[in-house]
Amino acid sequence: MIPGMSEYTLVGADDVDDAYAGSSVPGEFRPLTKALGCEQVAVTLIRVPPHSDFEQGSGHYHDEIEEVYIVARGTLTMRLGDDVRRVGAGSVARVAPRTPRSHRNEGDEPVELWAISRRLGRHDAVKLDDFWEASPDAAQSR
Repeated sequence: MIPGMSEYTLVGADDVDDAYAGSSVPGEFRPLTKALGCEQVAVTLIRVPPHSDFEQGSGHYHDEIEEVYIVARGTLTMRLGDDVRRVGAGSVARVAPRTPRSHRNEGDEPVELWAISRRLGRHDAVKLDDFWEASPDAAQSR
């Protein structure tokens, strides 16, 4: 155990502020890293309502960070580089650094997605505007 660090921390995901509350972005983005006191790992809960384009046609990549996405509920449509894949509950996707990515929910069921990566301690994401065409089956805003 690292000196001064608790042996464990328990946090209810819904007790952490939704970073997208009050915005037009559909769904929830709940960064849990700080609340958990994580020193090495970054953890975020992302919820995407049915028929919603969470990143609103944009995408992003990370210069250094490898991300793991765990789909806990629903089916997510993900663009990973040039590939578009449907990823169902119980699936895990690993995305290498510098790989452009985005996701949306074109289905009828809510999606619950966990994003896990190494905690870098500084901003590493690069936003890609107009990464993919808007989905006719996914709303761009609330």
